[in-house]
Amino acid sequence: MEELIKKINHLAHKSKTIGLTPEEAEEQKALRAEYIKRFRAGFKKNYLDNMYFVDENGNETKIEAKK
Repeated sequence: MEELIKKINHLAHKSKTIGLTPEEAEEQKALRAEYIKRFRAGFKKNYLDNMYFVDENGNETKIEAKK
């Protein structure tokens, strides 16, 4: 993930300074999509899959994802 972020940041910096070639722009788009995909999967695994609703009686109910 760290290497992915470095590539994204490098292309972002290059985009702001000298500009990107069409191939680099496509690469940047693909890298950003991959980052978002990994972020969402990690967030779901680390946070959403471990959340429970506790009612007034102290009963825990696992929160289910909407489909």
